[in-house]
Amino acid sequence: MKKNRLTALLAAAALAGALASLTCAPVFAEEAVEEETEAYTGDASKDDPRNADGIGEKELLVVSFGTSFNDSRVATIGAIESAIEEAAPDWAVRRAFTSQIIIDHVASRDGEQIDNVEQALDRAIENGVKELVVQPTHLMSGYEYEELSATLAEYADAFERISLGKNLLDTDEDFAAVISAITAATAEYDDGETAIVFMGHGTEAESNGVYAKFQEMLAAQGFENYYIGTVEAEPSLDDVLAAIEGKGYTKVVLEPLMVVAGDHANNDMAGDEEDSWKSILTAEGYEVTCILRGLGELEDIRALYAAKALEAIG
Repeated sequence: MKKNRLTALLAAAALAGALASLTCAPVFAEEAVEEETEAYTGDASKDDPRNADGIGEKELLVVSFGTSFNDSRVATIGAIESAIEEAAPDWAVRRAFTSQIIIDHVASRDGEQIDNVEQALDRAIENGVKELVVQPTHLMSGYEYEELSATLAEYADAFERISLGKNLLDTDEDFAAVISAITAATAEYDDGETAIVFMGHGTEAESNGVYAKFQEMLAAQGFENYYIGTVEAEPSLDDVLAAIEGKGYTKVVLEPLMVVAGDHANNDMAGDEEDSWKSILTAEGYEVTCILRGLGELEDIRALYAAKALEAIG
């Protein structure tokens, strides 16, 4: 990472530590750096923040980390929300983000107001919601999911019923479904000469083990040209480089294993700086193709989230 980015990262980390609503400062700090320096990311007016009143007695609150990349937000988080709304037409679907830095940035830059979790819950109370189902878009039960569960426990007495849906990668069946979705979407690249590499986020939480499990299940299903790395934890890009070395690959396809194609996908994965995954792999002699597509853009992934929301409804 270049010196100017490191300086900005440290400053953002200090800011993140001062915000009580943030639960994982290293994640938010990195997001803050790039959110402030990003280029044009699309028309925010095409996004529905889903924070209207008049909710009714049954609300389905979709909670995401969030992104300020407008086009990706519409194509991923917005699309997931719409899929859940279609699957549960009797429920009012609303949105909340957990990253206050992203919320503030979108409000300042685009004038779009997105609720944080507490604001969304207070809105539900003021609107007389009796039954509340919360469906997160998190991939795993990491810090974000744990924090959300703890917050909901504080509001439990405010509703007649409150239910928290499962994260994306909860059961072996979930892993299999996600593997089926991403391999189908990238099947055209699986030619034996190309390493198909998915960049996950990574976490210091114990749940980081999902990435190793994902890799094991890919191999068990015969997807030997697919590799998983993370930008913040293990397996790292160095692990990926070691895994693909000597296997005759001349090309690499990079795609995020994240709900949105936001900061990490556009900068850490596909950026032009010398420390991006694209630049490092190119320097290693590979022909690199970057696919800026979040998981939320895949219909099968959206259907899986909708199914989890219906399961939480009961």
